[in-house]
Amino acid sequence: MPQTNLYDKTGKNVGSVELSDELFAAPVNAAVLHQVVTAQLAGRRTGTSDTKTRGEVRGGGKKPYRQKGTGRARQGTVSAPHYRGGGVVFGPHPRSYEQRLPRKMKRLALRGALTAKFGDEAIRIIDTFGLEAIRTKDLVGVLSALEATGRILVVAPGRDEKLELSARNLPTVDVILADSLNVVDLINADVILIEQPSLARMQEVYA
Repeated sequence: MPQTNLYDKTGKNVGSVELSDELFAAPVNAAVLHQVVTAQLAGRRTGTSDTKTRGEVRGGGKKPYRQKGTGRARQGTVSAPHYRGGGVVFGPHPRSYEQRLPRKMKRLALRGALTAKFGDEAIRIIDTFGLEAIRTKDLVGVLSALEATGRILVVAPGRDEKLELSARNLPTVDVILADSLNVVDLINADVILIEQPSLARMQEVYA
């Protein structure tokens, strides 16, 4: 069973904590990780792009000129695609980009991402942030004491208004609940700070 140091909010090592083999010593399947990341990014697309077909363009109910005698090619409507302002051929329409994946595949990818980050020494366990007030400066001090730089992902066991609002003005800090972890956020983070109570919740949800 892997172990790692346990820190307090001052950055002091206050002991060690055992981590679950199922979450932090799992096989890392690059193909599954790629497929899950692709599906998750696709699911974030709004799919609201839309173009008008020749039947949706306004006007075009009358022939632009008579059929014969003009010397030009016959035309039936100005809403045809080759006219300026006409319909669009094979253009995008509102759709869902969602890709459905088996739950076991998504959990396998999540465990692999946690294991990879643990191997890169990007995961740090903190007993609690314990912010006394909504104050961004206090949170910055905690992150500085923990030597957390770059993109930081904070895994909280539950809703913590003080923590969430203190991190809101920090563009490189994201706060996520333990039961809402996802592969993309884990991979994008340079440092992952996990509050100790979150470990039990992660074990319960993802193991």
